[in-house]
Amino acid sequence: MNRCGEHGKLVRDRIPQIIRGHGAEPLTYTAAPEEYRNRLRDKLGEEVAEFLKADDAEAPEELADVLEVVRALAADLGIDTEQLEKIREAKASARGGFAERIVWTGNR
Repeated sequence: MNRCGEHGKLVRDRIPQIIRGHGAEPLTYTAAPEEYRNRLRDKLGEEVAEFLKADDAEAPEELADVLEVVRALAADLGIDTEQLEKIREAKASARGGFAERIVWTGNR
């Protein structure tokens, strides 16, 4: 069970339609704002776990799922994709990225 204390899980918007296309009737409801944010956070953990388990062939699709949830979380916080990218760029400018593959092992 997730931290929302509810059964079910957040799914992509077209999933109910896809389920109907397979002949079943989905039971759904629209989450309130606080529940939605909590479920998005849970979904991020779920998608990251799936990415970490994926092999190289599956990894790009799983990483795209992570990005979709990150974008939804940003939107929920009132940040559009362009603003999020500017924040990322500012952090990369100030602290760098990960391209040089540096591993820190402590200080002397």
